Amino acid sequence: MAENVQAGHYAQKQIFSRSALIAWSHRSRFLLARQIVRPYAGRRLLDYGCGDGTFLAQVADLFPTAVGADIDPRQNQDCRERFAKHREITFRLIDDLEYPEHGGAYDVVTCMEVLEHCVPDRTEKVIADLRHLVARDGIALISVPIEIGPTLIGKYILRMMAAWRHLGDYNFNEIYTPVELATMVFAGERTSIPREVHLGNDGKPSYVHKGFNWRALRRRLQDTFEVRQTRFSPMEFLRGYASSQAWFVCSPR
Repeated sequence: MAENVQAGHYAQKQIFSRSALIAWSHRSRFLLARQIVRPYAGRRLLDYGCGDGTFLAQVADLFPTAVGADIDPRQNQDCRERFAKHREITFRLIDDLEYPEHGGAYDVVTCMEVLEHCVPDRTEKVIADLRHLVARDGIALISVPIEIGPTLIGKYILRMMAAWRHLGDYNFNEIYTPVELATMVFAGERTSIPREVHLGNDGKPSYVHKGFNWRALRRRLQDTFEVRQTRFSPMEFLRGYASSQAWFVCSPR
């Protein structure tokens, strides 16, 4: 499956980035995701917002009949072509998952690096989808970037350096005012600043990372799920104060 990972456009700018630090961070998050889902090996897995299929390729030995779902038809078609030799891994549009046969059909539902981009009504739709799709005794594994606390300062500097090196799409750098930066560095779970909206390739509004608060999302998830664990990658032992991603291991209520 290595060729499928290397060919993916997200993989190219993340785990195969020319920046050793960016590559290490993203490789660490996929390793943690694999560790969390490993006890469910052989059961039914759905990757919601699968992107280029990087995660599905990396757990193909654990979940050979997994499903990837994305909102972008072109993304799905690219995945189908790259995974053509692995017909047990299938790809669907997220809108197609609303059919009754998908309700509670998956023992593991992963949703990685999606919710930080969702405007409020879309956030509610995604959370409702995850709750609908996961089996009663299954887990929903949700990851989002950490954009508050000391991590924000480190990311801000790293993104500027990546932009100077013309890496990936880091030439688009999110600008904070001094007040905004201070607010998010010392953010609590109810802290917020205005967020920037842009239109995606599908013409739908979405957020950039600026202003995203993982603590606020965890509080919202607790209304729908039991958040069994909060984990972090990389350097999990620092409890998110120098990590790049937060992870929520959720069970349906």
